[in-house]
Amino acid sequence: MADRDAGASPLHSHAGAWEREKSISLQNSFSQKKMNRREFIHLMAVASASGFLPKSFAEMQRDFYDIPNFGQVRLLHFTDCHAQLLPIYYREPHVNLGIGESKAPHIVGDKLLQHFGIKPNSLEAHAFTYLNYQQAAETYGKVGGFAHLATLINRLRDSYGREKTLLLDSGDTWQGSGTAYWTRGQDMVEACNRLGVDVMTGHWEFTYLAKEVLANIKKFQGEFVAQNVLVKEEALFEGVPAFDEDSGHAFKPYTMRDLNGVRVAVIGQAFPYTPIANPARFIPDWTFGIRESEMQSLVDTVRTQEKAEIVVVLSHNGMDVDLKLASRVTGIDVILGGHSHDAMPKPSHVKNNDGTTLVCNAGSSGKFLGVLDFTVKEGKVKDYQYRLMPVFANLLAADRKMQTYIEKVRMPYLSKLTEKLATTEQVLYRRGNFNGTYDQLICNALRVQSDAQIALSPGFRWGATLLPNQEITMEDVLNQTCITYPETYTQEMSGSQIKMILEDVCDNLFNSDPYWQQGGDMVRVGGMDYTCDPLQPINKRISGMTLDDGTPIDMSKRYKVAGWATVKNQSPGKPVWEIVADYLRDQKVVKLDKINTPKLLNVKGNPGIVDYNYN
Repeated sequence: MADRDAGASPLHSHAGAWEREKSISLQNSFSQKKMNRREFIHLMAVASASGFLPKSFAEMQRDFYDIPNFGQVRLLHFTDCHAQLLPIYYREPHVNLGIGESKAPHIVGDKLLQHFGIKPNSLEAHAFTYLNYQQAAETYGKVGGFAHLATLINRLRDSYGREKTLLLDSGDTWQGSGTAYWTRGQDMVEACNRLGVDVMTGHWEFTYLAKEVLANIKKFQGEFVAQNVLVKEEALFEGVPAFDEDSGHAFKPYTMRDLNGVRVAVIGQAFPYTPIANPARFIPDWTFGIRESEMQSLVDTVRTQEKAEIVVVLSHNGMDVDLKLASRVTGIDVILGGHSHDAMPKPSHVKNNDGTTLVCNAGSSGKFLGVLDFTVKEGKVKDYQYRLMPVFANLLAADRKMQTYIEKVRMPYLSKLTEKLATTEQVLYRRGNFNGTYDQLICNALRVQSDAQIALSPGFRWGATLLPNQEITMEDVLNQTCITYPETYTQEMSGSQIKMILEDVCDNLFNSDPYWQQGGDMVRVGGMDYTCDPLQPINKRISGMTLDDGTPIDMSKRYKVAGWATVKNQSPGKPVWEIVADYLRDQKVVKLDKINTPKLLNVKGNPGIVDYNYN
């Protein structure tokens, strides 16, 4: 497709800037609900905080979420909601390092605002960065929530024409909450049915048992697509079901839709390293991979045989992998991606041997909705308009039907979810390449409850943020820990074994070839510090390992280590949420005196980090 101006407005990638920016915090939808006195006062506080007060009541009626219709086809896209049915706080990272040529998505803070032309201290600045996080979060309120997301989706579909619109989900939808765990993802399947998801792919969806995955897909009213998941030959021989026994595809690889007279192909790309990053024992009959050559063949097929005029790849590769794939596979108009939780205000334009492919990533946790409109002429994409819309619960009324469903599905578990465990004195967050404060809390709980010297916790990206003085409930703990392999362990490891673990995960994160980056951020540590040089090769990135008291870690000495979420074999200990809950009940108040973040080398000037000496 045609290359677009890299300097376009961040929320409007078509000609002309979006001129409502200065009044965004006041543009509530009066057509959806009446404003009471309390809501009016809240919006006045928002207006004051953002330096803008309306000249007239009419100005307040201009709506942040009104989008001019453009083209013939509209694609709505969300990803990585991680089963968050309710509005939450979610802090964006201050460390998102890239190796080699630094570019989106590896840009944070002020540099991200400059790169995308976003006004500092605006609502968008809060949505897309960690800057001034606590004050901005207290001012603007929570984000996401399926009832609020439903309102926005319905408005955008109705204003454009439902027959011309698709709602696409890049996966990580069925996992991440207590209710998703207890219902084996079925609460989210029904929520997505009510949301009207047309097509989805997956990753954490595969962390349920294979029979549960298939049952959920059967209940899903949209289509589940994945061109890169095959049934193993021996499993096919034994009669394991497949979507296509001849090709070996476990699931439908793509779907064709006719929208407003335009042929649209949506190809699924599930997370390629699922059996490595997550337990293969849950899905023993399926094999995954990037399958670049198969992707090229499939794109060619839908272009020539299916007469596709728009080719969409619905991906859970992660954005770095998507960027490489877009440079090597021709014929794709857009990759709508997930996995890496990168909220990119506008698409990346990736040139390849036959044109340009757009690469988009729509953040996580229900916080954003991507809106992509295409103009098609003579069988090809000629133009587009893109917005990545922050979903602010205070600016969108809750859809009543969705809200009623959410309350109903939560009701059997409400007493468990609402148990008050402690309060926090500081912001608790996870997102970032290295330890977040919530990760540190988990590591501290593991060490104290297991009487261990060192704790290791997975580099997960999902998990809601808490603000200072908030109560920590059991639901909050589950939002950080709820997986199908939550068992904890305590064992002795040598210093060399600990270093090997750090080196291995670090290579997944910082390998110069994106196809070797197998998911997640750096393993979180408690009770120890270390130095990391991301530019070094494997086995040379980690050095300077010490215990908290400064004692060097001896490579031949053994240390008591606590952890959770083992991938290869099931651990014998209690679920991690029980460990953390017991710790919080004892602590009453969370105040972290130290965060075990590594000292970093060779990152000065990298736009993916705020301060290279931040340790």
